[in-house]
Amino acid sequence: MKQTWIAAASWCAPLLLAGCGSADGRTERAAGDGATTTTAPASRPAAAAPVAATTPRRTRPLSCAAEIGAAAAARRVAICRNVSPATHPPCNAVNSCALIDDEIARSCALFDGKGAPMPGCTPPPKSAAAAAAVVQRYYAALNAGDYGTAWQQWGDDGRPGQTYAAFAGGFAHTRTTRVTIGTLPPGDAGAGSLYQPVPVTVDATLDDGRHQRFRGRYVVRRVNDVDGASPGQLRWHIDSAQLKPG
Repeated sequence: MKQTWIAAASWCAPLLLAGCGSADGRTERAAGDGATTTTAPASRPAAAAPVAATTPRRTRPLSCAAEIGAAAAARRVAICRNVSPATHPPCNAVNSCALIDDEIARSCALFDGKGAPMPGCTPPPKSAAAAAAVVQRYYAALNAGDYGTAWQQWGDDGRPGQTYAAFAGGFAHTRTTRVTIGTLPPGDAGAGSLYQPVPVTVDATLDDGRHQRFRGRYVVRRVNDVDGASPGQLRWHIDSAQLKPG
């Protein structure tokens, strides 16, 4: 039976899943080199009150090469190119590691069960570890300033009931984020879907140097291989969250 969780986005802490306000925004992929650019929304949520000693916000996401080094990024890009069926996949070290990892996870889920497992498809796409990896990828994307990839961890259409611009604006004053995954409990099933709770501790540093910590859990969901399900539905994605300061 599906369990119900309180959506963390229902209260507006700078770290959490949503901002306050709404506008339109989108992420575009540039054909040819796999690099992405984020189109600025037409309007942003109202700015927070000025704070002292702020750090300038990135104008584009942190590249994978800058995050983990050129050699490690090249290995990740090679896996991405090996598994992705896309004509112009985002397998480029100038993109965030989270975006590259998301393309790997998407591709591995798409071909899961259709022949021998492809090299690099770990953890197995249907496993509880793959569900936890969605939450890890979500916070890696936030830490890199790649809000488009973070947004899509809620599903192909992003977080229900919220615009992309409001979502991204909620992190305007967050400098860094880090998530620690706890021991995974058994998953649950109901109404043709699988649900995997993922306990977390989230640490964030704001751009004025203040530290925040939240504890709680996410529930990650995927459709249980029913006929007619879309590739996006068959992938693990964030379904709900319950976080509180602590």
